[in-house]
Amino acid sequence: MKPNFSTDPSRLLDFSRTSVRTVFFRSCLTAGLTGLLVGCSVINLDDHPILPAQRVQQAVDKVRAELQNALQNQVPSLNVLIQTPSQKIFVSSVPPGGTPMTETTNFRFASNTKTFTATAIMHMHQRGWLNFKAHITDLIPGTNIPYVPNTPAWDFPYKNEITIEQLLQHSSGVFDVDNDPVPGFNGTSFTDATQTADPTHQFNTQEMVQQLTLHQLSYFAPGMGYHYSNTGYSILGYIIARVYSTKSGSEKTYDNYLQDHIVGPTTPVPVAIRFPVRADDTILPAPRIEGLVLSPGQAIYYGDYNMSAQVGEGNGYGTMPALNTFIRSLMKGQNVLTPQTVQLMQTDVSAANNLYGLGIHIRPDLGYGHTGARIGNTALIIYDPLTDVSVVVYLPLWDLTQGLDSFEKGLNTLYDAAYAARVALGYPGKP
Repeated sequence: MKPNFSTDPSRLLDFSRTSVRTVFFRSCLTAGLTGLLVGCSVINLDDHPILPAQRVQQAVDKVRAELQNALQNQVPSLNVLIQTPSQKIFVSSVPPGGTPMTETTNFRFASNTKTFTATAIMHMHQRGWLNFKAHITDLIPGTNIPYVPNTPAWDFPYKNEITIEQLLQHSSGVFDVDNDPVPGFNGTSFTDATQTADPTHQFNTQEMVQQLTLHQLSYFAPGMGYHYSNTGYSILGYIIARVYSTKSGSEKTYDNYLQDHIVGPTTPVPVAIRFPVRADDTILPAPRIEGLVLSPGQAIYYGDYNMSAQVGEGNGYGTMPALNTFIRSLMKGQNVLTPQTVQLMQTDVSAANNLYGLGIHIRPDLGYGHTGARIGNTALIIYDPLTDVSVVVYLPLWDLTQGLDSFEKGLNTLYDAAYAARVALGYPGKP
């Protein structure tokens, strides 16, 4: 995927260390005028092991330094939270003079939002409010209202053949007007061109779908391949709002359902996470960290931002502990989804759909989770059921100075940092 400001892809100067040296401390006593040596002790600091948090810090420092060396640009921070059955450790690696991130810092976690969207869909399925195997043209259970409107504006390719499950898996073939060039927008995506022209534009799913209909855009027939699609998840976000509005009898948004049933204060595992849907809901609350986009001759920080084009696919923000709590409890079957429903999300992962299941992917020796990238922010959330280890990684940087190559180095560093943190605590690392 090309790294422009609306890209949401699914996917360090060697820090010098003072070596631990053996220190000898001799305590000698004399008796009277004889000057006889009667006591002497030796303390070897090598006998004192480095604490787990120090090991993780050193491992993440090394990964950040390796990335910085590869990019030949300063990496502002690399941040890792890892939880095992016995401990939880947070570290923030920064260059000399840098300001470490804290556990209370808010940031935009981009496409990790898709895991929350999939959770909401599967929660509705669990409640009988929808059937995730249904076609998107089918009726919402107990109503005469279809999941998506039966109007000319929604007459995009293969609409009648697409299922909710295929949207979750990125196997629907729905064209991505947020990532790929759309006719009439000078070689850019619809959302990028529109937001560049008017940063305050209130996006909605219908206008994105209209581009599919107008130009009859599609990647392939449903079920015939895999192609990551933000627009597919925008449609899922629309379905969540439509079903919730229908069932509650009043107008509801995607964020309403997430707050009321998935992450809010009355849910089984409340976490302080938001999903803004309005164009004027742009402020990232303090304490916060802004994403940095480096391009040749330019550096731009992104904090307050109109996320209405990313509803359901990339509009979430919160803290690293909140994300860790969510992915860990969700994948353990201890949150809003039953263990059986979580298993549905996991067992749909296969090579046929690029190892992507229902809103999650699988990574060897890391487990199930997601990545995200949006306006200078890159993040990973993941949980390994084999070791009961969860990891959250955040890098506030997009480096475009070497084009796609430097951008991908940043994304790959998310995994490198997660593996390094696991190895530091004695768990399997990169295969």
